[in-house]
Amino acid sequence: MNDSSGPRMPIILGIDDLRALPRATRIARTSHDGILLLEEHHEREIDELWLDHDLGGDDSIVPVVALLEEAAFNDRPFKIVMIFVHSANPSGAETVVRVLRRWGYRVRRATA
Repeated sequence: MNDSSGPRMPIILGIDDLRALPRATRIARTSHDGILLLEEHHEREIDELWLDHDLGGDDSIVPVVALLEEAAFNDRPFKIVMIFVHSANPSGAETVVRVLRRWGYRVRRATA
């Protein structure tokens, strides 16, 4: 029997090439997979989104940030309670925080 009156399980997504992110319910390891993960959750509330700037090789979080920006620009922002940016790249992390705040997302720097 499916009891939909019970508490909702939190949705905690992570996009990070290395970290385990033990609280995450789903993790994407590349920007491409991160975009797919976010698109899958576009109509649902995401409790936490954890972003790493550098995703290995030439990959970075930039395409994911562009997706979030475009959604906000089109008046269809993702419903995300809090975005945490946890990168060892200080300038990259600050850029992500600044850009996403500009589009109305709640964002802060954090350690994973």
